[in-house]
Amino acid sequence: MSEILIDYYKAIEDSSVKMLEAAKAEDWDGVVRFEGACAVLIEQLRHRARTEELDASSRIEKARIMRRILNNDAQIRYLAEPWLAHFDHKFEGQSALLH
Repeated sequence: MSEILIDYYKAIEDSSVKMLEAAKAEDWDGVVRFEGACAVLIEQLRHRARTEELDASSRIEKARIMRRILNNDAQIRYLAEPWLAHFDHKFEGQSALLH
């Protein structure tokens, strides 16, 4: 059964790689799309993990996968910072119009 659970982690990692590739290409719509896919996979994983457990070797593999996912996430955040700053600045002027 742990093969099925580890497959969810691998799929989440794959989506995080695609998110990173989209961020590198400044395809922010793509980032959001793959982020949505990750969210669905994570929810499915949570549901499945209620009744299944990883064996020892799969837990080691899970830890490696999680480190790669976290590294991808850090890179995505780094790439997104200028875009988010621009986005915040763009709406800063609009919020002043609302007051």
